[in-house]
Amino acid sequence: MKKFLVLFFVITAFAGHAQIDHVQLVSKKVAQFERADFSIQLTGIWNNPYLQEEIALDMILFAPNGEKLILPCYYMSGKSGEGSSWTARFTPQQAGKYQYQLQMTENGKTKSFSEKYDFTAAPTQLKGFLHPKSNWVLQFDNGEPFRGIAENLCWESRANDDSRFFKELHEKEKYNYDYLIPLLAKNGGNFCRVWMCSWNFPIDRKDNFNNNRYSASDEYFNPSAVEKLDQFVDLCKREDVYVMLCMGQGDVSADRNFFTSDEAKAKYKNRLRYIVARWGYSPNIAMWEFFNEIDNIQFRRADHPIPSADIVSWHTEMAAYLKSIDPYNHIRSTSISHRDLEGLNSISDIDINQKHIYRNTSVIPEEIEKYEKQFGKPYVIGEFGYEWDWSKNFDDFGEEMDFDFKRGLWYGLFSSTPVVPMSWWWEYFENRGMMTYFRGVRHINDQMIESGNGEFVKVEIKTNGLEAFGVQCGKKIFVYLLNHTDEAVLSSVTIDTPRLKTSRVLNYHPTS
Repeated sequence: MKKFLVLFFVITAFAGHAQIDHVQLVSKKVAQFERADFSIQLTGIWNNPYLQEEIALDMILFAPNGEKLILPCYYMSGKSGEGSSWTARFTPQQAGKYQYQLQMTENGKTKSFSEKYDFTAAPTQLKGFLHPKSNWVLQFDNGEPFRGIAENLCWESRANDDSRFFKELHEKEKYNYDYLIPLLAKNGGNFCRVWMCSWNFPIDRKDNFNNNRYSASDEYFNPSAVEKLDQFVDLCKREDVYVMLCMGQGDVSADRNFFTSDEAKAKYKNRLRYIVARWGYSPNIAMWEFFNEIDNIQFRRADHPIPSADIVSWHTEMAAYLKSIDPYNHIRSTSISHRDLEGLNSISDIDINQKHIYRNTSVIPEEIEKYEKQFGKPYVIGEFGYEWDWSKNFDDFGEEMDFDFKRGLWYGLFSSTPVVPMSWWWEYFENRGMMTYFRGVRHINDQMIESGNGEFVKVEIKTNGLEAFGVQCGKKIFVYLLNHTDEAVLSSVTIDTPRLKTSRVLNYHPTS
């Protein structure tokens, strides 16, 4: 009898351990560049289902062309040792028949495979995901070129804003994404930059958000923040707006230990894995940005800065890891304020380099060209503005703020950057009625793209008393002239190109 009982318990333990129980394709129809949802039931053992070192579920797919893809899945509900629910969100980039299988690992070892399944993705006219094409443009999967007409919309209004003169304005409830994203799109904007931080999409924060849109929770990932980011991604799809998602360090301190500790790096990789599994399916997420102004984090303690080598090594490792788990190969980036870190611009798995420029908008064209020539990558000005200091009253120099806002967009449009420089102070400029100015920039951008199919060639413009830039797109030449004075300037304009015979000249003055 004793032998029988021992054998019985061994069999019971084995049967309830580490197996994929059921796989279901939830979506009724699967289409190219559209999200397909899968529900997976499994039995596994873990202390924390969000830690891949304890348990991980991946979908292994073979695309119609034979390419192997690995898609991270994410935990939904259930207990260790019992049945649990997991989800896979997948967007096919090809039309045709896919084969797939689920793989579960525990403690880094494969424990279970599902049966093999297949589905067929119907072809669509959708554009797909964005990827770098040249210094001037990005390109969708379908080959269509794209340039970002962009603005920072980094967060929704906070409960307690720290602006000295614009606290009341910044705290207005209307500055939420349901208002800002459609407003940007209505006026021609097609790209924005947003943050994940303690008060905006704080997915791994428990409480104290300085934002009434989120609820306290003891769960590993905050349900209210996760749901908010779900809704935001859906909103961007509806409005056809593309996003640079700045992920930051999460709800931890970005000290030296964060960049060097194996434990801290493992935790960050688990955060990346969840972000890719939950939101990586979306073509409207154009770019992953690791950090906002990493040099300011480096010098947070001016007397004891974090060594550049530690930060660059971290970015090298994380960019390679993110590339390895992202089956869509989203664009990867990070940003500096104004101090370069040796080696940061040369990381092979960082696709686009960027910096922020304040109080010096006039140097934007030369900065873009300098960095692109030096490092051989597209360069983006992720923030710019006439003034960065929020303790000042911008209304004292409001006209200068507006002028800077406008010329920064045009500098970008006539420079070899795939996303125009992104202004800061979105509430301030919205309140001053500046959002309509994107319309003119978008109008010219669309003409450039249509005329040259995404091909740009710089053209030398000679003039007197005016600042001038020129580009040739196909059979059209576009010239930007800027008068820095308050008076009319009489000037000749010479276009240095013998290849085109001018048949007509159109004058365009964008006022709204």
